[in-house]
Amino acid sequence: MFTGIIEAAGEVVELQKEGGNLHITVCSAISNELKIDQSVAHNGVCLTVVAIGDNTHTVTAIEETLSKTNLNTLVAGDLVNLERCMQMNGRLDGHIVQGHVDQTAVCTSVKEMDGSWFYTFSYDPSYGNITVEKGSITVNGVSLTVVNSNDDHFSVAIIPYTHEHTNFKNVKLNDVVNLEFDIIGKYVAKLFRK
Repeated sequence: MFTGIIEAAGEVVELQKEGGNLHITVCSAISNELKIDQSVAHNGVCLTVVAIGDNTHTVTAIEETLSKTNLNTLVAGDLVNLERCMQMNGRLDGHIVQGHVDQTAVCTSVKEMDGSWFYTFSYDPSYGNITVEKGSITVNGVSLTVVNSNDDHFSVAIIPYTHEHTNFKNVKLNDVVNLEFDIIGKYVAKLFRK
């Protein structure tokens, strides 16, 4: 379980394919604090730490994960948003995030708004996922508030701190991002579909 509050942006330093799996090695400010078997969200994808190195850690994404997320587009040098799992004795600063990506989206617009940024993302509505204005959405693991909500796209506003401390500073037009829709919204939507 996560909150969507990013702890660090890590740099992908090595990618190694093994069968249908991809081993991803990341260098970050929190890598030396991690332990093998620990769950860490990478761009919002919950992955298990399988190896620790000098300021690096390695996780493995299986074919199922690669087919449903943007991890299959990573190259060495890319930044990934990192968050360790939530501690049950702390504040929930973002919203309840499972680390289970629902689908990807494409960035269709980036506008600088005199010190903040306005991003619009388009997604395939046939999966049945929905957004609501002022509701929560997770984009690449970042807990955000939906500004504008439509059937197949939504917008979010990014403050300077989030822009600087996550990989949002590198997100540009036509980039693919990971989406995790609000868990409460998913349950409500499923009830209404019955």
